Amino acid sequence: MKRTLPIFAVLTAALLSYSLYEALVLAPTDQLQGDVYRIIYYHVPSAWTAFLLFGINFVCSIQYLVRGNPRSDRLTNWIVIGVGVVIAVAAYLVTLPKGMLPSAVATTGFLIVGLYFLVKKLFSHQAVDVLAVVSAEVGVVFCTVVLVTGPLWARPVWGIWWASGDIRLTSTLVLWLLYVAFLILRTMIDDADRRALVSAFFGVFTFLDVPLVYGSIWWWRTQHPQPVVFTSAGLDPTMRKVFYLSWLSLTCLMALLIRQRYELESSREELRTLEQELEAT
Repeated sequence: MKRTLPIFAVLTAALLSYSLYEALVLAPTDQLQGDVYRIIYYHVPSAWTAFLLFGINFVCSIQYLVRGNPRSDRLTNWIVIGVGVVIAVAAYLVTLPKGMLPSAVATTGFLIVGLYFLVKKLFSHQAVDVLAVVSAEVGVVFCTVVLVTGPLWARPVWGIWWASGDIRLTSTLVLWLLYVAFLILRTMIDDADRRALVSAFFGVFTFLDVPLVYGSIWWWRTQHPQPVVFTSAGLDPTMRKVFYLSWLSLTCLMALLIRQRYELESSREELRTLEQELEAT
């Protein structure tokens, strides 16, 4: 893995450069908003990437809480499978908000199951705590990009930098603050087991804001526009291609950051354990 990491880093840099060229030069200009609309190629993919990272944190938090008990672990496995199946089936049986595609909802249900068992297969009980803090840190970075690019887009379109009463904007800011609090909380607890346990509970609670952020534009009237990806509204084919390319490049960047940060955090935990053992002797 260490040998392929430099190659992956170079490929990621090349992909980021090419997607930037596509977004700024080759993608067509929006007829209504003009060139400022090109922010969508980084604003929305950054939001999706942040949601994925916070989802990983959520999965890791749950797994840290249940995997210490085999009975709870097995029960949680079946609950996760059940939730995925219910989401997939309900997508075609219930009336979804206007524009939301049942196929996108069903796919989300299967992805939840896949993500849960993938993390469980690749990471041990103790390792999921490390992955939890790493995913939160990188998620905060991408969420910061969302909060910065949003006002830059809003100013020329809405005439204001921030709509204070908008539920989508407010809930996103709250989400960012919650995960910053998650990271601060970990620095305040010295005992490793207690730190992991408390942050796991907090991680489960914090994730509850993610569905609120996503669903806010469907459940309430907001100034924030409705989504155009994975909906019946759709994007221009060229715009869609550039959008997916930008999302892929940011996902590769996410994987690179997660990989490097995970190695650093694992080494830090080993150092902390060694220091505690030396103090005990």
